[in-house]
Amino acid sequence: QARFVESGGGLVQPGGSLRLSCVASGFPFRSYAMAWYRQGPGRERDLVAQISLGGTVPVYTEAVKGRFTISRDNDKNTVYLQMDALKPEDTSVYYCNTHPVGPVGYDWGQGTQVTVDS
Repeated sequence: QARFVESGGGLVQPGGSLRLSCVASGFPFRSYAMAWYRQGPGRERDLVAQISLGGTVPVYTEAVKGRFTISRDNDKNTVYLQMDALKPEDTSVYYCNTHPVGPVGYDWGQGTQVTVDS
C-alpha cells in the first residue's frame, strides 16, 4: 500500500523560504512521476508542481513559477519542494502523491501545513 509522509512545513513571513520533503513507500518510487499538491482553506486540492521519473522535467503551475523548485532523490524515495519568495496566498496544506493520482491507489498522507503570515 502506498504511503506518503510529508514534512517541513511551518509558519514563515512573506518573502521567506521553506523546504518540504516527502518520503514515499509501498510502491516502486522511481517508476512514477511525482507531484506536490496543496489545499487551501475552503478550496479543492490543486496541483502545484510535478516531476518526471528521472527528475529532469519539472512542471509548475503558473502561480508558483520562478519561486518553487521540485526535485527528487530516487535512492531515498523522496521528493522535495523548495519554496522561496513565499506569499500569503501560498498558505495551504501541502501533500505529495504520484502524478497522476491513482496508479498506486488514492490514499493521501497527512500533509504538512504551510502558513505565510507577518
